[in-house]
Amino acid sequence: MSLSLLLWVPVTIAAASAQVFRNGAQAGLTKTIGMLGATQVRFVFGLPFALLFLAAALWLTGQPLPGLTRTALGWAALGAVCQIMGTALMLVVMHQRAFGVAYAYIKTEPVLVAVLGVILLGDHLSPLAWLAVGVVTAGVLIASVKPGEYRNLLKEGRMIAAGVGAGGLFGLSAIAFRGGIGALEGGDFLIRALTVLTISLTIQAGLLGLWLVARDREAFTGSLRVWRTSLGAGFLGAFASACWFTAFALTPAANVRTLGLIEMPLAALFAGRLTGKASSRHEVAGLLVVMAGVGLLLASLAA
Repeated sequence: MSLSLLLWVPVTIAAASAQVFRNGAQAGLTKTIGMLGATQVRFVFGLPFALLFLAAALWLTGQPLPGLTRTALGWAALGAVCQIMGTALMLVVMHQRAFGVAYAYIKTEPVLVAVLGVILLGDHLSPLAWLAVGVVTAGVLIASVKPGEYRNLLKEGRMIAAGVGAGGLFGLSAIAFRGGIGALEGGDFLIRALTVLTISLTIQAGLLGLWLVARDREAFTGSLRVWRTSLGAGFLGAFASACWFTAFALTPAANVRTLGLIEMPLAALFAGRLTGKASSRHEVAGLLVVMAGVGLLLASLAA
């Protein structure tokens, strides 16, 4: 088993786990400062922690910053903008449709990442890995959509386009971040990953900060009033992103985003402990299919 496999698998699991807690923190903020205010916390309050992570990595390794290239900056900017646009579309879909149906649209992402990875970066997967991507995506559909709601997946073409578009934008952002990491000159995988993370968060914090100051100052000032909670959410977001980017530096983005869907059973377990509500049969069945797909993915990499 290769060193990269030993590293990116636990790093991806750490990313998915941190993301579950970040989502919980953001959900709490939504109640006090609104959806947009809670969304920008991920970027604005995450940036200082990304800078600290990068500074600590540079100090511990004794390495200089990798050489920036126009290609790396272009990929990072593309990823940053696509992630913001994907979030906006996701919020539109979730506002218009039931959460489960919306989630099913958006989590077509692993398939889209796999296809885009081949087209844009030449990240080819083995046949077993492609099967794993398909199985995991099917598990998401089973877990997210109630048995009587499957017909809703084929209704409202505009919502289908928006949901799949959100998944595509998230997928393109993952590909772009991996492309940016690979386009830097020098530095080991960790330094390159944290450098691209810092660049992308700087772009995102700048764009969202300007938008909020110009259009929704109340959301921005609201996050400052609850700065302790905002800092916690920002830290969790930055830590999760640092792990995602590190995994992108080690293996194709499709592998990372597919394994990352273990977020679903983790979130279900977390929610169950908080609410005391048991998962439904279709949710349990879907989560089992997701875990089977994850097993196939790991088997394909170990082969």
